[in-house]
Amino acid sequence: MKAELTVDAVRDWLVEQVATRLGVPPAELDTSRYFDEFGLESTEALVLAGELERWLGMEVETTAVWYHPTIPDLAGYIAEKAGERS
Repeated sequence: MKAELTVDAVRDWLVEQVATRLGVPPAELDTSRYFDEFGLESTEALVLAGELERWLGMEVETTAVWYHPTIPDLAGYIAEKAGERS
């Protein structure tokens, strides 16, 4: 797992990845939107989830996006979960 995983680091990673998949500059991504509103195809979402787990070095429950449906919500959850594992 990444050392000192912060909410900001996770949020920035998620913003970069989602923006890249949507073909928009990261600064233009509305992070208050729900993940399902971004219009990512299910295969893209699965690939993103796998890349997130590899980047984090830990498993993320498949329900995490359901219970934490925005980038800031998911980033906070992941940083908290990572802190518990330290």
